[in-house]
Amino acid sequence: MYQLKFNPTDKTPKYKQIVQSVIADIEKGTLKKNDQLPSISELSEEYYLARDTVEKAYRELKERGYITSVQGKGYYVIGSDSNKLKILLVFNKLSSYKKIIYYAFLNTLGDRAKVDLHIHHYNAALFKEIIENNLGKYNYYVIMPHFCQETDKADYVKIIKSIPAEELVLLDKDLPELQSEHLAVYQDFEKDIFNALESAEDLLAKYQKLIIVFPGDGNYPGEIVKGFRLFCILHKKEFAIIENAYDEVLKPGTAYVALEETDLAELVKKVRQSSYLLGREIGIISFNETTLKELLAITVITTDFETMGRMTATLLLDNKRIKVRNAFRMIRRSSL
Repeated sequence: MYQLKFNPTDKTPKYKQIVQSVIADIEKGTLKKNDQLPSISELSEEYYLARDTVEKAYRELKERGYITSVQGKGYYVIGSDSNKLKILLVFNKLSSYKKIIYYAFLNTLGDRAKVDLHIHHYNAALFKEIIENNLGKYNYYVIMPHFCQETDKADYVKIIKSIPAEELVLLDKDLPELQSEHLAVYQDFEKDIFNALESAEDLLAKYQKLIIVFPGDGNYPGEIVKGFRLFCILHKKEFAIIENAYDEVLKPGTAYVALEETDLAELVKKVRQSSYLLGREIGIISFNETTLKELLAITVITTDFETMGRMTATLLLDNKRIKVRNAFRMIRRSSL
């Protein structure tokens, strides 16, 4: 029998809850064209509702074109004949890298799914609003769980836990705190930067000090700093963490890790205005590959964003609930 999403303590009128539940399940594909709905008597008895309440709900659904009634047989779905998956995609921001993931995801899904995109801008309150307004309306919820460092993790974990595990997909970052069997295609930021720096140990040997330019807006995972610090401690390197490169005074024997492209540009400019040689006395590592960094011969630590989007879509279509760590690597160039 059809399971109505109904909460007797909800302030929403009972007939409206019936209408919303049926429409949501039609749009998700849970209820398909020509599926028969429970009779008025069956719904009344199952959920302890007045017959008038169910009749009012079915009447509104008929008027809005979602269902029809057949004399002597009952009520049937007519509102949707789409077999496409409905997917809600929630990003933290829409950068050039996120666009690569987005289009790889869309292209892999092709015409098998309809995707709606929302941006939470690192705001847990906005994220909560997006999820609460859309629960029950989609087959899958693909979430990038990146928030400002000062955000209480318990707040957004609680919101994510409200999504059924079989409908949840975490993208770019996993949350072990969930302790659920959900799909995740993610980066392990602490291990990834540590391993990337380890892979370039021979190039870093000539630098006595490493500095990471880590923006203070809280929009980057703190695990990046943890991995950076661990590498420096294990290899007995001096190190520092600064918020931007604008006031930085270059000293030979220093290598920089720049997360933002504005800081990368500032460092390159400072080197060019100095007598120091890039890749010998001053080293620079940037985050995330671009064509411009390739042309400028900048060493980068990067993940494969296209693979992340493509793999997520493929696993989702195959109804897999596994966790896959996305490839992460160091591209060695002359800036180091």
